[in-house]
Amino acid sequence: MEEQPRTVLLVEDDDTNRKLIRVILGGKHYRIREATSADQALEVLRADKPDLLLLDIRLGDSSGLDVIRAIRADPAFDEMPAVAITAQAMKNDESRFLAEGFDGYMSKPLDTRLLPEVVERFLREGRRTGHA
Repeated sequence: MEEQPRTVLLVEDDDTNRKLIRVILGGKHYRIREATSADQALEVLRADKPDLLLLDIRLGDSSGLDVIRAIRADPAFDEMPAVAITAQAMKNDESRFLAEGFDGYMSKPLDTRLLPEVVERFLREGRRTGHA
């Protein structure tokens, strides 16, 4: 019996970044769901309950921090790992995002070789398994 593909929700409002991530992860055995706003992300999360969340911090309508706060307040998402993807790469940003409830952090531009490894590690090991 073939294993069901794991679902990754990519929340990114930039078309180019979304396409790049889709291409990088496209050859893997993942089901990629996409959202371009915080509201859309919350709708998909509640309807589909993905296995992993890749969440941009700066969204046009809101912040990825608002999304992570909302899902971390909901026990239904206790086991779902979330990785922040952001252009914010100052010294304390990673620790700040981890303190907000993210399990990993990747700065943009994304390391295209590292992204599949990070996704696979969080899908395999779950929350707080180490930092991206």
